[in-house]
Amino acid sequence: MKPKLFHYTECGLSNIYLMNGYDICETPHGLAVSIKDIDGLHKAIGRFLISSKKDFSGEEIRFIRLEMLMSQSMLAFLLGVSEQSVRRWENDKINIPKPSESLLRLLCREKIFNQQGKISTILKEFAALEEQMNNDKIVFQDTTKGWQASA
Repeated sequence: MKPKLFHYTECGLSNIYLMNGYDICETPHGLAVSIKDIDGLHKAIGRFLISSKKDFSGEEIRFIRLEMLMSQSMLAFLLGVSEQSVRRWENDKINIPKPSESLLRLLCREKIFNQQGKISTILKEFAALEEQMNNDKIVFQDTTKGWQASA
């Protein structure tokens, strides 16, 4: 007899089913589900999504962004797009462009495998540099590490 699959929609994804690793228990408010190692489950889901060859759906983009503990505005900042673009991707109004999807996969991989934040640090530096270049003045200073753009 096949085990009963639990449709796990609480993660925000409509296509996730659990074969085991959960308990259903009675509470004074009705049935409740307890999932063992929910952080590990979410990491496994994220790892599966970023390793998949298929394009991200809106709900997958939202899942990944939330797993990285990012707001739409922070993700937009890191990817060099508008917050409205991120919102439209997540609502399946428009498809995420391939370069943005590739960067999102790298950012998520960095988060899941606990790297030192090299990719997000570089993207933040690029975004800050772009902001500086849009200003009238670009100021440089001589530091112990050589010439650098001033904040």
